[in-house]
Amino acid sequence: MLKTTPFHPRTAPLVRAQAWRRWAGYQMASAYDPQPDHEYAAIRNAAALLDVSPLHKYMITGKDAARLLDRMITRDMTKCAVGQVYYTPWCDAAGKVVDDGTVSRLGETMYRLTSADSSLRWLHLNAAGMDVRIEDVSESVGALALQGPLSRAILSRVSPADFQALKYFRVISTTIRDIPVAVSRTGYTGDLGYEIWVEAPRAVALWDALVEAGASYGLTPAGVWALDIARIEAGLIMMDVDYHSTHRALIEEQKSSPFEINLGWAVSPTKGPFNGRRALAAERARGPAWGFVGLEVDWVSFERVFLAHRLPPQIPNVAWRASVPVYREGARVGYATSGCWSPQLKKSLALAHLTAPHFEAGTQVEIEVTVEHQRRLASARVRKLPFFDPERKKA
Repeated sequence: MLKTTPFHPRTAPLVRAQAWRRWAGYQMASAYDPQPDHEYAAIRNAAALLDVSPLHKYMITGKDAARLLDRMITRDMTKCAVGQVYYTPWCDAAGKVVDDGTVSRLGETMYRLTSADSSLRWLHLNAAGMDVRIEDVSESVGALALQGPLSRAILSRVSPADFQALKYFRVISTTIRDIPVAVSRTGYTGDLGYEIWVEAPRAVALWDALVEAGASYGLTPAGVWALDIARIEAGLIMMDVDYHSTHRALIEEQKSSPFEINLGWAVSPTKGPFNGRRALAAERARGPAWGFVGLEVDWVSFERVFLAHRLPPQIPNVAWRASVPVYREGARVGYATSGCWSPQLKKSLALAHLTAPHFEAGTQVEIEVTVEHQRRLASARVRKLPFFDPERKKA
């Protein structure tokens, strides 16, 4: 039986289309309305409220807490200050990605790790011989993402904190209408936004406070369909869609290194020993075999594929998740993993894995399009990610 999040008493009555999905063992809304258009528009033009409680959450405390994380993740934990948040992958000994998530330093020896998949066993395996406490708080802590250009204005109405001064990827402890919360300037939409962490018993009260404060700002509850479009525009990867965890991969070809999924920037070249260090140093020196890039599909070419069948172009308003071949000069050079029509950019976009040297920005390729049960090719151009990167996100 699927679990429900602490916000379920408020979210469930709003799912008018009964469009539910499974997320990490939880029952979650794909969309509250029959289509995600209004919810997506709120993310980009006003503010949206997304329940992200299914994220796995762990509190890591004790004398060796930083040592454990430094052994596990690819970034240098010795440079993470109190109040800072790291986005990072972590790897196995071969330098292949196990998972990706965030590490928030909440105190001198207190950290919160979030992950897409369960990481409890992996944490304990890496903590052997260390003075550290690992607590799974996945069910006891609820999480909301408040995303969009008006998100800061809404928070400022209900909290005494100075959110104008809160920098990108930083976290503070504060209150919202006297409810103790942690607020981080993070998110999965590529826009200005915040994530709010609250003890489960106070979750409903937090939802009510934000909905009331956001009513005049166009605050809209949003589901996974709207989030999926936003994260593709932002060029953000999703486990089990854009890459496989090395713990779940069935063959070596299904595994990816950070360099192969556009996370090479998060691999420290100078820090001490960590899982996969030698393999990643060797890969950095020789260059990755694969690149993870964006594809912009040429509209005229896309339209021509449909006109050949006397059909207008078919544009879905929900992102697709599938393995779609990509070609260059008749040879297959990779595959796309997810894509969408971008309402913001008015373009058909895809995220793709391409072999070297075909992942250089500006490279012309072709992506497979199926029309009337026939596979055709439309022209596309390789783009460096992200597609959408507004100044307000970090300003």
